[in-house]
Amino acid sequence: MSSKTNFKRLALLAVASLGLGVLSAVPSQAAVDSITVSGTTAGTATTTVADSLTAASFTVEGFVNVNMDALRITLIPKTSNASAQGAYLTLVETTVSGTLVDTTLVNIYGGASTAARAAAAALKAYNPDGATRTLVDTVGVTSSGVPTGNFMVRTDTNVAAQARIGAKFRMQLDSNNVLSNLTAGTYTYTAVVRAYDASQTTVTDAKTQYVDLTITVAAPASASKVANAANSQLFINTSSSAASADVAVLGSATASATPIGYLTVKLRNASNTNSASESVTVTTTVGQVGNAAGTIKGRSVVLEYATDMLVGIYGDGTAGTATITVSTPSVTFATKTATFYGAAPTTIVASLINSVAGAGSTTAVAAVAKDSAGVIFGGTLYVYSGTVGTASNAGSSCSYNATNQRHECAITGVASGTTAITIRDAATVAASTVASNAVTATVSTAAPASLSMAWDKATYAPGEKATLTVTVLDSTGKPVSARAYNNLYLTGGITFNQAVGNGSASDYTTVSPTTAAPNLADPTKTGTIPVKTYTTYMPMNGGSMVATVVGGSDLPAAGQVKVTATATVTDSGAAALAAVNALATTVASLKTLITTLTNLVLKIQKKVKA
Repeated sequence: MSSKTNFKRLALLAVASLGLGVLSAVPSQAAVDSITVSGTTAGTATTTVADSLTAASFTVEGFVNVNMDALRITLIPKTSNASAQGAYLTLVETTVSGTLVDTTLVNIYGGASTAARAAAAALKAYNPDGATRTLVDTVGVTSSGVPTGNFMVRTDTNVAAQARIGAKFRMQLDSNNVLSNLTAGTYTYTAVVRAYDASQTTVTDAKTQYVDLTITVAAPASASKVANAANSQLFINTSSSAASADVAVLGSATASATPIGYLTVKLRNASNTNSASESVTVTTTVGQVGNAAGTIKGRSVVLEYATDMLVGIYGDGTAGTATITVSTPSVTFATKTATFYGAAPTTIVASLINSVAGAGSTTAVAAVAKDSAGVIFGGTLYVYSGTVGTASNAGSSCSYNATNQRHECAITGVASGTTAITIRDAATVAASTVASNAVTATVSTAAPASLSMAWDKATYAPGEKATLTVTVLDSTGKPVSARAYNNLYLTGGITFNQAVGNGSASDYTTVSPTTAAPNLADPTKTGTIPVKTYTTYMPMNGGSMVATVVGGSDLPAAGQVKVTATATVTDSGAAALAAVNALATTVASLKTLITTLTNLVLKIQKKVKA
């Protein structure tokens, strides 16, 4: 072996020896060798749900040398909204076998200065009882069970050499105590992970890790301010209270601070709650619109929404029919209409709606008045009697019925007889410039004497709708005035020889009906004589349908007799058989005709061949 080779070997041996000497001289490792924070996830919650399913989470791991060395974890609020909102930091699971976590809950209330994150000595823990405590090196609880320290993550057995520890934690917003403080936004807290040296019983900050945990809180759908077209509603009405149905609006075109009607705007969000709130734009083609107080008015206005708010409809001197449009940034409603009439009518057309009035006030005449533009006039009209001894009216005011779109005028009956009734535009004839046609009204003070009853048709199909009418007559056989009766019928009321069909009236057995002129309540009906009507559906069986009633004690003895009304219900089977027989007869006639034509053709053919 050469001296050169020997020298190399000696050099290698020296280097190895030196290296071993260096390793053996390394000072002891720190109590916690490293801290790692990983797996951070953000949470999402709502103002009504902020539980463990909506939490943020993170995982901490580290290496320790003895079993009491630990990772110490606490939580402080970072953002201002987090400072006002409680949060829970809870253990989810240990991620390394042999890891022990000494406590299961750290509850943070109130706020800590974010500057405190720079100095461990300034970190504070906030507890449900409102007290502020400096973090301590041991985990304890108050007598009420409130944690006074923080988490300690360590090994569950003695270790002689370096050991790995780890645990996963969850942070959730407090859903038990102060959820009322929770509003939409992002809440950020900082989890501080520090090294605890068991041999020195101190927390060392050289390896401290900070992790920001966020939970984004969204407002629930029920709190949405966005209006939903399907759930929002608009009504037009004459009521100054929030309406739930449309009513025809008619008013004077004269400029006034008093609305002729109101729009009710009901904004609802997609969850159909009244949290929706958007600006409301209202426009009209005639008149003005504005807030209900009348402090904001115009042809087009933008109003701040209030729950189920009212929008006033005002005259500005222009007559005509207004088309009103209401919209918000998210919803455009179907248009509504309101009618403004001129200062005075130019035409008045009168008609009887109750042809038999009684003693005292009885609504009997209708009047439709229009202005020069043909718009229905809704101002006050007055009724006059040609014979004041029969009906004493000499300028009594009429009422406008918006539903029926007509004035309805009462006459005051004094004695039996007839009188000519006219309607005028003023309370005196001298002041009046427009008068209606005259209609003849009858006043009857006669007492009820008998009953008559009739169907509205003689023949019905099976199941067909029918009307049964009872009329109360006086001793001369004329209808008496409308009234409520106590015992017009004998006990049992009206009876039938067959069961009536489904949907028929249910008050047949009532012995105390009230009579009225049908046209008085419903302009689509033509009857003006006071009667009692019953809606009936005929039976499915064919034959006679007989209604029977016996007069009660409201009638004199002579009128307390049985009265009947008979109609025929066609027999569907017989009708079908008749149709078959008719068809058979037709077929036989066609057969005979065909035979005759065939014979005629044969004769013609023979003559042609000859």
